[in-house]
Amino acid sequence: MEQSFLAYLRGRCRSLPQVAVGIGDDAAVIDLTVTDSPAGLQTIACTDQIIDGVDFLSDQHSLADIGYKAMAINLSDIAAMGATPRSALVTLTLPNKNATRIAGDVYEGILESAAEFDVAIAGGDISTYDGPLAISVTLLGEVAAGAAWLRSGAQVGDAILVSGSVGGSLHGRHLRPTARIDLANQLRQHVSVTAAIDVSDGLSIDMDRLLAKSGVGVELNIDSIPIHDDAVTLSQTSGRTPFEHAWSDGEDFELLVTMSQSDADKIASIDLGTPLTQIGNLTSRTGLWKVDNGRHERLAPQGFVHESG
Repeated sequence: MEQSFLAYLRGRCRSLPQVAVGIGDDAAVIDLTVTDSPAGLQTIACTDQIIDGVDFLSDQHSLADIGYKAMAINLSDIAAMGATPRSALVTLTLPNKNATRIAGDVYEGILESAAEFDVAIAGGDISTYDGPLAISVTLLGEVAAGAAWLRSGAQVGDAILVSGSVGGSLHGRHLRPTARIDLANQLRQHVSVTAAIDVSDGLSIDMDRLLAKSGVGVELNIDSIPIHDDAVTLSQTSGRTPFEHAWSDGEDFELLVTMSQSDADKIASIDLGTPLTQIGNLTSRTGLWKVDNGRHERLAPQGFVHESG
């Protein structure tokens, strides 16, 4: 199955960018992009795995959508670093039954997502076993040396902003998230981002992680948090408010970014192609806070926590 599928895959990938040596050898060979920048480039690498029964349900979700998600969630991590994606390594662990068909359907979604941002499929691995489908994508990108956005650069007084709108992703949006690569590129052109993270586990818990890395807190205007229509829809049957969904649902894959207040004011009048909403300002008082009639009320971060055992 492997050799015939690799032959198919090489053909399907011809329309994507190519690396020096790609699918079919023991390892990929990837040329570093030439740049006039004296500082050169740094490689950005991330990897994520999704598993049937944990991150998706193969008997309910389209295999192409599942493949799309596997690539898009890694693209979201690259966006959160302010980097440009270049090439990917894809590993499929397939159930024994119908392995070739499943691989082909999953790859259609992977290739669709890769094509949106000119990402080369440099290689990977395929195996079959008596178990559920699992997809692992390792994505390589690049950024000017020293220019990667980290979680640790936020400063007291900075504005904190979120892209798009959040909450209710499990209404279906979680399978086809929009990686904010284009927004990251726009921000680089206009402002200096001091810290960033993507919203994968929940707005509040990912915000708390960024703040903890930077050693700061935030005073939030919770009424300004952009709540997705899906959160409103889910709230009609979930017993939770739209705000509770926006606060903790996760899998929105939006960007949380910090920047000086002057930069936040500057981009408020610029069309970035994606809405970017200021939801608060950073403070030396650590934690998440809302101010109500001059009184500070501490808010608890909520969302998905990755357990280890």
